[in-house]
Amino acid sequence: MIVEEQRGGDARAWNVTKTKPVGADREHVGEVARRLAFSHEPVHPPAVKERKVLRLADGYLVIGTGPMAKCHFRVTLGHRVVTP
Repeated sequence: MIVEEQRGGDARAWNVTKTKPVGADREHVGEVARRLAFSHEPVHPPAVKERKVLRLADGYLVIGTGPMAKCHFRVTLGHRVVTP
């Protein structure tokens, strides 16, 4: 599972801020992603006052409203691919 969020003032860029191995059980992975969507504390905004969580096909998009700004982050499900 991956958490991506915006970083960097006016020239915001997406960065991977957290990766978490959670196993192969799809139901368990989905539950961990859901919990992260509601509990992850993003860098921007620094103090989330309101969260709008949207379920997507491969995870969640979270719009966080802080005291002075609104930003968003993604919690995406995936699995590592290695070369044979």
